[in-house]
Amino acid sequence: MATPPDTLDKVGAGLDALDVPIEAHRPPLWRRFLKTGVPPIIAFAVLLGVWQALWASAVLPEFQLPAPVDVWDELVRSVGSGEAFGILWTSLHRAVFGFIAAVLIATPLGLLIAKVRVVRAAIGSLLTGLQSLPSVAWVPAAILWFGVTPSTIYFVVLMGSVPSIANGLVAGIDQIPPLLPRVGRALGAGRLASARHILLPAALPGYLAGLKQGWAFSWRSLMAAEIIATSPQLGTGLGQYLHNGSSLNDINMVIAAIFLILLVGIGIELLLFRPLERAVLRARGLTGAL
Repeated sequence: MATPPDTLDKVGAGLDALDVPIEAHRPPLWRRFLKTGVPPIIAFAVLLGVWQALWASAVLPEFQLPAPVDVWDELVRSVGSGEAFGILWTSLHRAVFGFIAAVLIATPLGLLIAKVRVVRAAIGSLLTGLQSLPSVAWVPAAILWFGVTPSTIYFVVLMGSVPSIANGLVAGIDQIPPLLPRVGRALGAGRLASARHILLPAALPGYLAGLKQGWAFSWRSLMAAEIIATSPQLGTGLGQYLHNGSSLNDINMVIAAIFLILLVGIGIELLLFRPLERAVLRARGLTGAL
């Protein structure tokens, strides 16, 4: 008995509907703010209250635990004089340029390790070991190799971020179903076309996780390099600002520097990686994870 044409059309329409991501109902702005904005504000207020209470109880002397208002005054002073903007620019442009260079190096390296077995056998474990190596360990060697120059800073940033990005891409490619590359080869896709149109898009979640970790490692590496490699030639970045506060026994400057370093890390996460992650999840219909 033949299947009626209208039944086949309904079955086809139903299968097509399964491929379309389900758009979740977007709650109003005030509800989203209550869900995502209020908890961090409450947590910060609690932390500030605990800090104020510890200072008021004089558990530690003033030179070890200052009042929150004193740290705020230091921040206001550095922002009002324009010093904070120069410090932030010095560190941020180094971090961004170093991270972009790391992405350009780590992406083809990750593809090579993931798809060429002899390369993975040769340097795969080495790359994993480099990822676990503290980036501060590279600073003394880099100073001996390059001197106290910007090259030292960028070398340390690259050594901190390249392994994380490459390993993230390798992990993402390893999780791709084998059927996808086979389909690409059957359709005539070469190595470059397969990497561009199949491997990278399919490995995007793992690759994005590697990028986030690579940025975190590059930022930490930069701070370590700026704290140790200090010179007028390098200017004053956040690490140098933190080092100056320690040298002067100025706890207000030290905590202000830590706050600025933390602020940059949170800002990059909220302004860059969080929207990218949401876009990737939404494109795959994983709206429940948003």
